[in-house]
Amino acid sequence: MGIGASIFLIAVGAILAFAITPGIIPNVDQSLVGYILMGVGVLGLIISIVMMSTGPRRRVSESRRMVDPESGEAVTRRDSREL
Repeated sequence: MGIGASIFLIAVGAILAFAITPGIIPNVDQSLVGYILMGVGVLGLIISIVMMSTGPRRRVSESRRMVDPESGEAVTRRDSREL
């Protein structure tokens, strides 16, 4: 479940819990259903944010070796960066 789906569940749950008059849907406690949807949405939102922040981080290292044409000295250059 992504961030968008979580926000959608929170919004639908809030509408069911607070905005719709109780008793429109027979034999269903729509306030309870709304609270459940909001809880699932908040849980999904927290999990989505945690999973995004702990995503795979890759580090790339590159090494180049060249010889200076004037002095004949070998020069090595190393670069590291995160992707």
